[in-house]
Amino acid sequence: MADDARDGPEIVTFGCRLNMVESEVVRSLAAQGAEKGVVIVNTCAVTAEAMRQARQAIRRIAREQPDARIVVTGCAAQIEPKIFADMPEVAHVLGNAEKTIAASWDHFASRENVGAISEVRRGNAPAPLLSALEGHTRAFLAVQNGCDHSCTFCVIPQGRGPSRSVAEDEVLAQARRFVETGHKELVLTGVDLTSWGGDLPGAPKLGRLVRRLLRELPKLPRLRLSSIDCIEADDDLTAAFAEEERLTPYLHLSLQSGDDLVLKRMKRRHSRAQAVDFCARLREKRPEMAFGADLIAGFPTEDDAAAARSLALVEDCGLAFLHVFPFSARPGTPAARMKPVPSALVKARAKTLRAEGDRVLARHLEKQVGRRVKILSERGGAGRADDFTAAKTPGVEPGRLFEADVIGFSEGSLDLKLS
Repeated sequence: MADDARDGPEIVTFGCRLNMVESEVVRSLAAQGAEKGVVIVNTCAVTAEAMRQARQAIRRIAREQPDARIVVTGCAAQIEPKIFADMPEVAHVLGNAEKTIAASWDHFASRENVGAISEVRRGNAPAPLLSALEGHTRAFLAVQNGCDHSCTFCVIPQGRGPSRSVAEDEVLAQARRFVETGHKELVLTGVDLTSWGGDLPGAPKLGRLVRRLLRELPKLPRLRLSSIDCIEADDDLTAAFAEEERLTPYLHLSLQSGDDLVLKRMKRRHSRAQAVDFCARLREKRPEMAFGADLIAGFPTEDDAAAARSLALVEDCGLAFLHVFPFSARPGTPAARMKPVPSALVKARAKTLRAEGDRVLARHLEKQVGRRVKILSERGGAGRADDFTAAKTPGVEPGRLFEADVIGFSEGSLDLKLS
């Protein structure tokens, strides 16, 4: 959860990177159109816990700011608007499509303004506003939204609608503005990033977009990709990692499980072997590649052997960064109707995976000691290496791209020799 009242109305943001990008767009729109005293809660629906946290935040805001007009938006508001509209603390509920439309913030004609997200038009999805991200070290450009897949544990298609892509020329135009305003790193993001282009004329692939951005933006020091689906990565994209030094050597993979039967029950489109092969091929092309992954612990029907295969996947794929999610059933999904794993066992398996995550991260950090790395400094005395490894940068101004020797590590971050 991010709670931010930097400029314009206060916004409390839950969930994914795309939600954070959209919160910046919403901040700009609401600052121009909404009445004073508005507090916006941009919700997530990925787990039942996310819904609980959003409602808890709304009640907290109402207690602390009794005169605030609370506007709720995001995926949870899109999927279950009545739950929020029935809360006495909430003044208005906006759908996911409506929240990035300026007219939605000019006046609130009704308590609920939530359209049918499944009917949004494909092709040429609107890009985020440049002005909303001024002042950030890195720029996040949402080039894709929505999802056409039907993973059995996921409600995101209900909250985001079908996959739709920002047109290639529009992506380039937005990216160029980011470079011109001094951003050193551009991060391409989306709900299902590797599906970018499928709804555009000619169905271009993500690799083509990446190549064009690097070719036409020679002054962009870094281009980074957010979470991708390994089975959708096209050949041009994988080749770009070997041939384009400015394409950062890090990928976060949506793997979810290391067991083939569980993957089928999740309706994932890759097998265990395909995930392992993908990481091996990328590392062969670019030895310094680092990988992170999402893994779900305790998916329904997961037995001890399946859990062990997920644990072994961390080593087999050479993962360095883990996001572990204990399974949380979402009403209305097929997985919610499957035979559950006992909650104590779910927690135990999540704990085991997280301990493995701590181990492989420590090993990854230890390997960096003695190396010279390139760091992009951020606010708060922190920074990131090319491979997304966190580093401490006390006293270094944000937005500086520099090289430094790694002299150690602590608290999950590299310690640098800073002159």
